[in-house]
Amino acid sequence: MAAIAMLDLLRKNPNFGGQAFNSRGLFSTKLVGASSAAASFAISTPFAFGAFFGDGASRVSYCDAGVALDEDYISSIRSASANIFQSDALKYTTKQYDIELKSLFSAFHWKNLAVTSLRSFLLFYLPLLEPKPEADEDDEDFLENPEEQEPLDLSVPFKKSVKQIIRETSVVTTRRVFERLAVHYVSHRLAWKLLKDVPKSAARKAARRLPVLTYFSCVSKTTFRGHLLAVLASWTVQISIDIYHFFASIYKTNKDEEADTVETSQQLRLLGKRICGATFKCGASLVFASIGAGIGAMFIRPTIGQWIGCGLGDLAGPVVVTFIFEKLNFEL
Repeated sequence: MAAIAMLDLLRKNPNFGGQAFNSRGLFSTKLVGASSAAASFAISTPFAFGAFFGDGASRVSYCDAGVALDEDYISSIRSASANIFQSDALKYTTKQYDIELKSLFSAFHWKNLAVTSLRSFLLFYLPLLEPKPEADEDDEDFLENPEEQEPLDLSVPFKKSVKQIIRETSVVTTRRVFERLAVHYVSHRLAWKLLKDVPKSAARKAARRLPVLTYFSCVSKTTFRGHLLAVLASWTVQISIDIYHFFASIYKTNKDEEADTVETSQQLRLLGKRICGATFKCGASLVFASIGAGIGAMFIRPTIGQWIGCGLGDLAGPVVVTFIFEKLNFEL
């Protein structure tokens, strides 16, 4: 293209070569020869190579070196650039992904452990305080020797409460392990999304004044990512418990051969059902928690509404899945 432009210039101004290189005629002769050779090569270039060597159309570039500019214009440009570098440079910085990892054994902190213990004991001891329905007089007359009421065995709910405490602390600790694996083995941006404080993120999104559907979608997606590691940790702990029960039953079967026990194939089938059930329940918990968080953030305050909606959806998901599978006559 430079060769073609040079030939056009020589054609319009024949004295250009002599004016520019009158002291070096030999050099100008060689330059003109090289320019003509380049022009002939460009003309003979096939059409398929046009994108590589150029399409042959002349391109003209204009230079404003000779344009006269006022001093006020130049000073205004300098002042505008100075303002940008001094003030606006701080506004348009690159986004930083700050990740705050919680302690690996945060579940064993005395406050968290106290709340977990209180919740577990209330879960199994409150049903014992419910009054039992009194027997009718006709039933008492019909029964000559009514059976005496059995005394309450407080050791059974105590054992269940301890197991629940161990399970919840295991889930929280497993989640902390997954968080550290995410920080080390996935991208920094993805790890930040997985470990984001979702209620604070919902409050920041509410401050942007987004449309209703857009806000619901953003909060739901953020909750889905932020709640993923918690659900994955719960699924891992539940699968580990099921596998432990499977090997314990196999051990009892091999130890006591005369006892009426289920065969190994049936135990494997039962383990498969439990794994599928845990997978469906955890998946439903994640989906319903995301939807509930979006709904709660819209109708209530963003932070509290997201937290309440996520908790209710987390509880409603397994219940809905269990109800559907019962209607389909499939036991989980």
